[in-house]
Parts: sequence; C-alpha cells; structure tokens
Amino acid sequence: MELDHTFTVSAVPDEAWRLFLDLERVAPCLPGAVLDQVDGTSFSGRVKVKVGAVQMSYQGAGTVTRDEAARTMLLDLTGRESRGGGTAAATVSATLTDDPAGTRVRVHTELDLTGRPAQFGRGILAEVGDRILQQFTSRLEETLNSPDPVPSEESPEAVDVGAVVLPVLLKKIALPAAIIVAVAVVLRVLRDRSSAS
Repeated sequence: MELDHTFTVSAVPDEAWRLFLDLERVAPCLPGAVLDQVDGTSFSGRVKVKVGAVQMSYQGAGTVTRDEAARTMLLDLTGRESRGGGTAAATVSATLTDDPAGTRVRVHTELDLTGRPAQFGRGILAEVGDRILQQFTSRLEETLNSPDPVPSEESPEAVDVGAVVLPVLLKKIALPAAIIVAVAVVLRVLRDRSSAS
C-alpha cells in the first residue's frame, strides 16, 4: 500500500535538513518510537502501538540513504511484532523543499503489513498516518526551536491507533447507519398507517 503525506516546518531548508540528518534527534519526535542504536547508515529501534486495550510492540531495523543535493532521504525499514506473528516493512522517502512558511516535507511510503494491523484498510491507515504525522510535526517544531536536545524516552507511551481509528470508522458507518434507520422509520410509519386503515 502506498501513502503520501506533506507537512511544513518553520525552519529554512538548510536547518531542517541538518535536523533530518540527525536520526537521534528526529526519532524521539515519532510517537511511540525509540531509537536503540545507530551505526553509520544502519539503525535499530522499537515502536509501541495501541489499539483499544491491545498493545503491540515492534522491533526493527533500517537503513538510511541521503542525497544532500536533492535534500532527499530514503529509509528502508523492517520490523517484527515482539509477541505475535505480525510484520511490517516500509520504504519511506522524504524530500525537503523551500516553502514560504519554511520547509515543505513530502513523504511517500510504500507499506506492507501482516498480522493484526493489516486488517485496517488503506483509508484508515492513511488517517492514522495523518494523525501520527501531526504529532511528529509538532514535536519536530519543538526540537527545532529548542537549544537543548529532546531526550529520547526509554519506554515511550504507545501510539493509540484506536483513538484515531474509532472516529474514522464512525464516519464511514454513519451514512449507511442513518439510511438504515431512516428506512426502518419509514417502514414503521407505513406499517402503522396500513394497520390503522
């Protein structure tokens, strides 16, 4: 599945690019993520995801390729659920360009999921991605504006995917549910009229 997102940070492209080069400063901005090790262009880490009462933890690794002239990063990521058979693999490209508000970041993700999260469709995963990206962008702004590095949490709070998924599901079922209720009311009224005649 492919997902596309765009966001803007209020820093000039050179400053934003320098931050994006520093995985140890950027990783704590991603909700639920912990960067365990960085070795050149390779890294490993963990992500916690929560759907309602169910919490999943993934351990994974990745590589980063950078093109400074184009201000583009390519991340190849793989992960496995710590307790379960779920897997995740993603190729993420991020391109930074000049924007009147600072720097525009375009993110393209090719995502492959197995296990419990794979049950969500593309629409829900795109919405979840939007919400996570909003949190990431806010934290990235804080990092850009802070003279001190934001410490990475050893065990961050899990990303609550359920809080994001429920409103999306409710939106998706609201119209069909309203139609069913309206049809039921009309049928009831018609049946009551025919009984009264």
